[in-house]
Amino acid sequence: MKKCCLALLLCLPLGAQAYPIDVDKELTGVKLDYTTYDTAYDIGNITLNNYGQVAAACKVTFRNGPEAPRVRRVIVPAKQSVDVTAKFNRQIIKLRIALSCKAQ
Repeated sequence: MKKCCLALLLCLPLGAQAYPIDVDKELTGVKLDYTTYDTAYDIGNITLNNYGQVAAACKVTFRNGPEAPRVRRVIVPAKQSVDVTAKFNRQIIKLRIALSCKAQ
């Protein structure tokens, strides 16, 4: 019984591969929601959902420690969603995303 419990405890850290994602949002005149994903160890992803009646022009900045920030500019049409992805050269420890959107 002790061997089974020990084996189970040793397997737990292998399953925890997710990294924390912090989002700082600045939304001006749009009804926008987001969902973040940790797609892979070096890829960050955010899905932007526009619930408003007007399109939203968004600037998404991905930061992963000492690497240069990845900036993506997208337009999210009214009542639609857009996926935004950034790939880094190193493994992501903590991902910081700055989201800035305004009505187009």
